[in-house]
Amino acid sequence: MKKLTKQDIHNLVMEIAGNSLKNEGYEFLTVNSKLEKDPQFVSTKNKQLHFIIVRAIDYPENPVKYDCHFMSNIFFHAIKFKARTHYAGVGLAKANEFNKEIVYDSSYAINFNGLQEIILNEKI
Repeated sequence: MKKLTKQDIHNLVMEIAGNSLKNEGYEFLTVNSKLEKDPQFVSTKNKQLHFIIVRAIDYPENPVKYDCHFMSNIFFHAIKFKARTHYAGVGLAKANEFNKEIVYDSSYAINFNGLQEIILNEKI
């Protein structure tokens, strides 16, 4: 069986997060699905601008945890645009065999709890 590439997995989590955002009423201004290009979504909701970082997280890592230093950089970049910053970690694993790699035409399990807003205090 052919393994999914990093870009394939990134595209999959972008679709999962993007569908969630649509359902929550976000409107997309730009979508960047290239690996290592941030933010993935620049969106609006209720006339507020939002920068959204999406990451694929392999099992058994916790998709809620994020790189605080990186997210603080995005947070301060977003402030320049009067935007709010969010993180969407999407955990993926092969269904029924969490420790094995996801391959084409296989089922997978999703661990996604929606957006986490990044709010930093002024001391950072």
